[in-house]
Amino acid sequence: MVGRVTADAALQFDDHRVGNVIQTLAAYFDAAELVFGHGTDNAVDEAGWLVFHVAGLPFDADSAALGLILSDSDVAEIAMLAVERAVGRQPLAYLLGEAWFAGLPFYVDQHVLVPRSPLAELIVSGFEPWLSSADISSALDIGTGSGCIGLALAHYFPDIEVIASDVDAAALAVARQNVRRHQLGHRVRLVEANVFAGLASAEFDLIISNPPYVDAATVAALPAEYVCEPQHALLAGVDGLDVVREILAGAPQFLSDRGIVVVEVGDTQTAVDAAFPELPLTWLEMSDGASGIFLATKADLVTSSPLAR
Repeated sequence: MVGRVTADAALQFDDHRVGNVIQTLAAYFDAAELVFGHGTDNAVDEAGWLVFHVAGLPFDADSAALGLILSDSDVAEIAMLAVERAVGRQPLAYLLGEAWFAGLPFYVDQHVLVPRSPLAELIVSGFEPWLSSADISSALDIGTGSGCIGLALAHYFPDIEVIASDVDAAALAVARQNVRRHQLGHRVRLVEANVFAGLASAEFDLIISNPPYVDAATVAALPAEYVCEPQHALLAGVDGLDVVREILAGAPQFLSDRGIVVVEVGDTQTAVDAAFPELPLTWLEMSDGASGIFLATKADLVTSSPLAR
């Protein structure tokens, strides 16, 4: 981690209005050739996130907020964080200690991935038409990290019980903070487990996971922002499918008869299809064009052979 830097001659704010500060920051981020993808995908949105966070402005504020004048102390903090972002190449979420997922805020640090999964859309939409809220009484979130997926499930499905598991005790400590933050300890239970190993016998109507799914070659070539994240939460063997194989092999024992498993595998979708040609997976497409999420029913898994090549 790069030490805290307090100034950069290349970053000067001639006007302290919110809109001007955002424009100046965006130009600074572009010049620094930052890599985005941890909550934003461009310099303007990244700059807006930073400015609104420091100023305590709601992210849905109208355009009038762009004309507000920031205090000198806010501008100084924005400048300090912007330089840390540009020099240290850390995701902004780590610098702010906060990321958003499914419309909810979560504490994050370098022990967990920055929440960004397209699974959020499925959770908010209630998994229609594959499940209705009446079909779900229990859910298992494998590899919970910050707890964002399991906690979002509990938030949007107020009648379900959730087990959120992770193999990493440090990640579970972060998740525990978020359970307290959202006051969901009565319905979300954190468990230290390696996929299914360590879980007590139970049946779930939904098993959901954003597991490690990046292959070794891709991890070795990751830009600095992604190297800041815990690599064990990204790397899953030579082909990226080590954890996916475990999920598919063990899920039938933990799914209810009406249960489904939903797993994000991102760019390894082609590798999944090649490894499990006999498995009738349903590949889901999100409204923003995101892909790489599959759904399978218990019946799909029981009648197939998920432990393929």
